[in-house]
Amino acid sequence: MASSSVTPLLLLVSILICSIVATSAANFYQDFDITWGDGRAKILNNGDLLTLSLDKTSGSGFQSKSQYLFGKIDMQLKLVAGNSAGTVTAYYLSSQGPTHDEIDFEFLGNLSGDPYILHTNVFSQGKGNREQQFYLWFDPTADFHTYSILWNPQRIIFSVDGTPIRQFKNTESIGVPYPKNQPMRIYSSLWNADDWATRGGLVKTDWTKAPFTASYRNFNANACVISSSGASSCTSNSSNGNSTAWLEEQLDSTSQERLKWVQKNYMIYNYCSDSKRFPQGLPPECATS
Repeated sequence: MASSSVTPLLLLVSILICSIVATSAANFYQDFDITWGDGRAKILNNGDLLTLSLDKTSGSGFQSKSQYLFGKIDMQLKLVAGNSAGTVTAYYLSSQGPTHDEIDFEFLGNLSGDPYILHTNVFSQGKGNREQQFYLWFDPTADFHTYSILWNPQRIIFSVDGTPIRQFKNTESIGVPYPKNQPMRIYSSLWNADDWATRGGLVKTDWTKAPFTASYRNFNANACVISSSGASSCTSNSSNGNSTAWLEEQLDSTSQERLKWVQKNYMIYNYCSDSKRFPQGLPPECATS
């Protein structure tokens, strides 16, 4: 699954000539491959539901069949319920290799009754260290909620149930690499990280509660799919239409206010506020955020 490079000119031509294809409703059999877990990952309900499980022996994971270069990706998740301390449910876009790009949602489990921590990060050209963390304003284990990534040439927007929680802008003009040339697949995994995930590893996984299970449904992708030859086709498997307007989408004034509300009330860590971590000065993109 080596990452390929697409030149800006090829990308522009691809976008201009890409065909708009309406496909049938998303189906996990069609869109994803289970990649590990020895039977702990299951596709159910004729392809409408996917579950990942973790026990003391192993976790499990899956990846998309397609590679994407820009897109608006939605997935509904219901997280591990009860005492989920030590578990991590990762849902992300990534290329491969030492200079990989990556856009992360990670859900850090906790003791029963304590809130999950939603961990986000953006890697470009192999460099990450751009963490922002949030609590959620609902119980993510009680029902399915929609977690979305908008990735276009200008910005990356993380959203939860349509509410933006984070924006990472293209600031190449001040020398910050931006994910734009490497196609990425969608990945998800459920795994044990009790050496660090819950209170820095102080709380360990309670294996008497295993197996732990996370559930997925209603995947939608409006995206440019990159073939093995490097050709681009902008496709939609969403019932919301076939528009490629997401290629230029940005936050309107209402969305900007919702973003501020989330960051004021639910953000618990922002690398752009961590001067102790960056004694030589905050990363340059922080000045524009």
